[in-house]
Amino acid sequence: MNKLYPSAGEALRGIVKDGQLLAVGGFGLCGIPEALIAALRDTGVKNLTVISNNAGVDGFGLGQLLETRQISKMISSYVGENKEFERQYLAGELELEFTPQGTLAEKLRAGGAGIPAFFTKTGVGTLVAEGKELREFDGDTYVMERALLPEVSLVKAWRADKSGNLQFRRTARNFNPAVAMAGKLTVVEVEQIVETGALDPDSVHLPGIYVHRIVLNAHPEKRIEKKTLRQEA
Repeated sequence: MNKLYPSAGEALRGIVKDGQLLAVGGFGLCGIPEALIAALRDTGVKNLTVISNNAGVDGFGLGQLLETRQISKMISSYVGENKEFERQYLAGELELEFTPQGTLAEKLRAGGAGIPAFFTKTGVGTLVAEGKELREFDGDTYVMERALLPEVSLVKAWRADKSGNLQFRRTARNFNPAVAMAGKLTVVEVEQIVETGALDPDSVHLPGIYVHRIVLNAHPEKRIEKKTLRQEA
C-alpha cells in the first residue's frame, strides 16, 4: 500500500468534509503540522470540531482556521495567547469544550487503544464533571470521561519510513502519537522520508499501522534520506 502523497493538498483530498471531528497534534507552536493545516484551510471545509491542546496563535497554525471561521468548536485545554480564539469564545461565536490537559491526552490515547471510556479524579466537583457519570471506587469519587475518536487526525513527525513508522524529535513528540493513534484516518507531515527498514526499531516511536497517508514538508535536499539511520543511534 502506497502511503506517500506528493503534497499536503493531495493527502487531504477526499477525506475532509464539513462538520467533521478532527484532531491536530502539537503543543503551542511545537510539533504542529503546518503544511497540513494550511492545506485544510485551502479546502474551504467549515463547521469543524477540532481537538487540539490549543489553537496556535493569531494567523498561524490553527489560528488560520479561526480567522477563516472554519472551526465551530474547539476541544482543548488552553486558550493561551490566541486573541481571536478568546474573542470568538467570549462573543459566543465559538463553542469550547475545556478539558484538563492530562484528561485530553488520555481521551485520545484511550480512543487509539479501543477503550471507550475511563474514570478519573480530575475535574470532580468542578464544571468539568457537570452532566457526566460519577462513580465511587474505594471511597473516592471519579468522573467518567469518554474517549475521543476523530474522523481525521493531522500529525507532525520528524522522520517516517515508507511503511509509515514514525520518529518524533524531542519535545515535538508531545500530543502527536496520541492524536495519530486515535484517528480513524491519520495523515502525517514529515521532514524526512526513508526506506522501509532504515529506521532502527528502537527509534520508532509510533508503528506504521496507525498511519494512512504521509506527505513530505522539507527542503529539497532532504527529500529522501537513503542511508541507514541505525548508524546515528
